[in-house]
Amino acid sequence: MTATTGSRRKLAVATWRAPREGRLHGRLAVDATAVVEYCARQHAQSGVRVSPTVLVGVAFQRGVVQVPAFHHRVVLGRVLPYRSYDMAFAVDIGAGADLAPTKVLGVDRKSVVEVARELGAGAERLRAGQDGELESVNRVARSLPSWALRSLLSGASLLHGGLGVNTFGMPAHPMGSLFVTSIGSGGLDEGYVAPVPFARVPLYVCVGDVTDAPMAVDGQVVVRPQLVVTATADHRLVDGAHAAALARFVRAALADPDLLDRPAHSAG
Repeated sequence: MTATTGSRRKLAVATWRAPREGRLHGRLAVDATAVVEYCARQHAQSGVRVSPTVLVGVAFQRGVVQVPAFHHRVVLGRVLPYRSYDMAFAVDIGAGADLAPTKVLGVDRKSVVEVARELGAGAERLRAGQDGELESVNRVARSLPSWALRSLLSGASLLHGGLGVNTFGMPAHPMGSLFVTSIGSGGLDEGYVAPVPFARVPLYVCVGDVTDAPMAVDGQVVVRPQLVVTATADHRLVDGAHAAALARFVRAALADPDLLDRPAHSAG
């Protein structure tokens, strides 16, 4: 076990208790034909690797703009909106043995390719050990016993995840308002994300592997690439009606990904 992996496990022990908050879970299986074609075309045109995970993340972010109830968090009993549409992605930094988040700011003002480019740069920093925020967190995790780390994370939950304050070398809203991870690289078709309490993220998205599956198309059973996406949301903020509206948007966007090329909000 590496030092980084050990730090992550200590953070996990100090972070989670028995579940108490309500969570809303959803699953979406989509025909990935357009997704695969779009990702290949964007890579050929820009030279930037656009993965299905990035595309799904942008689709959800654009959907959150349309269903803003997902763009809030609970702080001291009050429901507060986020000021910006920042999204974090889980990055494999240990050959499958460890993950770390990298955050892309202002996703609503960026194209899919721009988001993919920034994610790639952030992943390179993490893997090279050049991400100052992650190194600060690991130093703290290595230096404290789990019981002390639990108390520290309780304070971090209010300061970083709730109030949005930069302290102890940790950034405000370290995982943004939307967190996306992929289990497809591990060969898994689907899974659900375990929410991180201190980050207070209202929406987590998990992207599975693209696999061939039978589908009903125009009354016929055909085999096409399928992508399964799951989401975990804070039930204090949203209910089934919000989830259905978001799912409709995401499904339509993944059927025609070119719709996502235009930012939700103009830059500047």
